[in-house]
Amino acid sequence: MKIEQIYTGCLAQGAYYIESEGEAAIVDPLREVKPYIKKAAEGGAKIKYIFETHFHADFVSGHVTLAKETGAAIIYGPTAKPSFDAIIATDGQEFQLGKLTIKVLHTPGHTMESSTFLLKDENGKDYAIFSGDTLFLGDVGRPDLAQKAAHMTQEELAGTLYESLRNKIMPLADDLIVYPAHGAGSACGKNMMKETVDTLGNQKKMNYALRADMTKDEFIAEVTEGLLPPPQYFPLNVKMNKEGYEDIDTILKRGTHGLSPDAFEVAANETGAVVLDVRHQDDFAKGHVPRSIFIGLDGSFAPWVGALIADVEQPILLVVPEGKEQETVTRLSRVGFDHTLGYLKGGIEAWKAAGKEYDTVPNVNAEQFKIMVDKGVPVFDVRKESEYKAEHVVDANLTPLDYLNDHLAEFPSEETFYIHCAGGYRSMIASSILKSRGIHNLVDVSGGFAEIKKAGVPVTDYVCPSTLK
Repeated sequence: MKIEQIYTGCLAQGAYYIESEGEAAIVDPLREVKPYIKKAAEGGAKIKYIFETHFHADFVSGHVTLAKETGAAIIYGPTAKPSFDAIIATDGQEFQLGKLTIKVLHTPGHTMESSTFLLKDENGKDYAIFSGDTLFLGDVGRPDLAQKAAHMTQEELAGTLYESLRNKIMPLADDLIVYPAHGAGSACGKNMMKETVDTLGNQKKMNYALRADMTKDEFIAEVTEGLLPPPQYFPLNVKMNKEGYEDIDTILKRGTHGLSPDAFEVAANETGAVVLDVRHQDDFAKGHVPRSIFIGLDGSFAPWVGALIADVEQPILLVVPEGKEQETVTRLSRVGFDHTLGYLKGGIEAWKAAGKEYDTVPNVNAEQFKIMVDKGVPVFDVRKESEYKAEHVVDANLTPLDYLNDHLAEFPSEETFYIHCAGGYRSMIASSILKSRGIHNLVDVSGGFAEIKKAGVPVTDYVCPSTLK
């Protein structure tokens, strides 16, 4: 028996490769499927099954392409209604994989088709669960994403999840290994641990949602408390996962097409494409195509693209570091952004050499920022509300990056203001968005809050209620 977790940090997502006696199964595969096919070939195995724990919202799964290329059967739990051929399993149905058995446990609540896959070893002993978004480490799946499709409130879905956990998961043995679909950083939960594998017994001790004495009403209240609105691209990804999508090889061929500066400019003007610059924030600050949006590959790239660009049908033109073209298009496709039209060949240097206009982002270090704070300049903090509440620059305004468009009217129209985040990545994203909307009287604080504190800028944990509107 071989089990391998294939974890993708950018999405905080875990896919799984299971192999026994020359047969393999993939659980919740990513969009690019060649690594799974290669892994099976190296082990002399044939991919027999593709298990999907539910219709994912935060990424586009590779199930359709993988089934097409391998002939493997796609398996969903009860009530799933995909537009393509798939086995819709019944609760308790078992599938043989070599000497292993995989049993379907219908565990609705996160979504109504959500299912947990129980793996039994060659002796028939329960060995592990692949829990999808039903059970995370330290948390459970949010119950608000499937409200419209299920015709249920988030409280009703939370109640359903409570029953699933109590009746299907918690009675299982403590020594079972838990393999969840996501870890810390995913928008599918709110309180996940940094670890990506654990035992069920430890989760019964550590996970607030699995308290033995927890009532249903307490569970509903705690699970629904503090839920932020989901990213706008989530329902669009669900639609793609249900209905299918274009083959990734076609997307890669189209998206990795190099364009000269002139052709790039024409394409931007004629298609209304977003110019997305994925270089390091320092490089973006020194020079970029006017009105381009910065979201660097080195950060949580795909989730931020989904949260801020939102419409997966939006055409995109890329400015990328040399050699990162295919990686960028691949990572965009993971969250359903399939309409990349090409990239700027030669990068910003070629753009400048062609005599094209370019823009910059003025910035200061933390020591310079302290001098300006002492003079009473306006400060805007684009971190999350929870980060701001913990500690923030005195008198700083909270304008979280996730909801920056809701705060545009709060930024001064003429007076220079200063913008920061925790480390410099999010503030550069915010700066690029503001500049693309014609707001240029900003200065980015390099290094973010970590450096600001070191420089001795006055900070506080006091939160004025009027600031958090």
